[in-house]
Amino acid sequence: MSTKTWFITGASSGLGAATANAALRAGYRVAVTARDKARLKTLAEAHPDAVLPLSMDLTKPSEIKAAIAAAEEWHGGIDVLMNNAALGYKAAIEEGEEHNIRTLFDTNVFGVVNTIQAALPGMRARASGTIINVSSTAGVVSMPGLGYYSSSKHALEAVSDALYVEVAPLGIKVATIEPGGFRTGIAGRNLLSPRIEAYDATAHKIMDILTAENEDAYAPGDPVRMAEILVELVKSGDMPRQLIMGADSWTAIMTKLDALRAEYEKWKDVSYSTYFSGRG
Repeated sequence: MSTKTWFITGASSGLGAATANAALRAGYRVAVTARDKARLKTLAEAHPDAVLPLSMDLTKPSEIKAAIAAAEEWHGGIDVLMNNAALGYKAAIEEGEEHNIRTLFDTNVFGVVNTIQAALPGMRARASGTIINVSSTAGVVSMPGLGYYSSSKHALEAVSDALYVEVAPLGIKVATIEPGGFRTGIAGRNLLSPRIEAYDATAHKIMDILTAENEDAYAPGDPVRMAEILVELVKSGDMPRQLIMGADSWTAIMTKLDALRAEYEKWKDVSYSTYFSGRG
């Protein structure tokens, strides 16, 4: 059986780097990206025949197309696309600045969509492939101070959910991963905006916890173990549609779903009352 090729975005650190190493240990080839491929030099030098380092900025569609094309030419196609690279943004909704919001969505949503669109023609032609989209607990649960980041991950969840149905008949699998607090270093890549004192008791309380210096306190998850699980799932061929990673994420998402159902049920009669008379 021929060796499969992974394409992993944001592979210079955190989960991306951990997954690249796990895939290599499992015998796969990996095309890895960072905004500057120089950050991938150590990995590439350690595995010269199995690693293809690529520069790719998710906010630049031309770089995405070039990176996907190079990876496909490398060994005949991309078997596993892992959309891992992302930005964080800590800000109350009123504090959000347009340039930061646009940068966030250009990276977390439009960049991922452009990467998927560039990779899909090759996967469709081979009638096979796996797409792993790394979302977050925030993709289901929106918290004060993280509303913009959450909305970008909500968008990714929606895209992934539709894509799952669209490509299933074509032999392509889609998995959405929802990690809780993992020590990936994303806190150090958060965008920030000036604060408004009125939100000290709500948004800022959470924002102050989620700092790079405090990562050990709120991020019990091991990215190496998560990477090993992802590689094991790909190897097994049994990919979940959605997969919660971490007990903290499980608790937060289940609590949110229970509360959402209770709220909908409370107002069910109002919901049913909106038809013309005699219908419903």
